[in-house]
Amino acid sequence: QVQLVESGGGLVQAGGSLRLSCAASGRTFSTYAMAWFRQAPGKEREFVAAIRWSYGITYHADSVKGRFTISRDNAKNTVYLQMNSLKPEDTAVYYCAASTRTILDRAQGAYDYWGQGTQVTVFS
Repeated sequence: QVQLVESGGGLVQAGGSLRLSCAASGRTFSTYAMAWFRQAPGKEREFVAAIRWSYGITYHADSVKGRFTISRDNAKNTVYLQMNSLKPEDTAVYYCAASTRTILDRAQGAYDYWGQGTQVTVFS
C-alpha cells in the first residue's frame, strides 16, 4: 500500500501563487509516476499534471501549462505542484495520485492510490 498526504492548499487572491505538496509513504518503490488532479464543485475530476519518479519527465494539462509546474524530490518521496498566476477557475479540491503502471497517463483509471485532497480557493 501507498499512503499519500497532500498539504499547501488555502485561500489566495487571483494572480497569486500556492505550492502544493504530496508526501508519499509505504511501498513507494512500487510506484512509477505521480500526478495531480482537481475537482471543482459540480464538475468532473480532471487531470492537472503528472511526473515520473525517474528522469523527472512531466506532462501538464493545456489549461495549466505555463502557470503550474509539477516537480518531485525523490529523497523525500514528495511531489510538488507550484501554481502561479492563479485564476478563480482554478478553485477546486486538488488530489495527489500514484500509479504503478509504466506509462505516464492522464486517465484517472491509471492511478492506483489517491490522497484525501486539499482545497484551493482563488478569489477575485
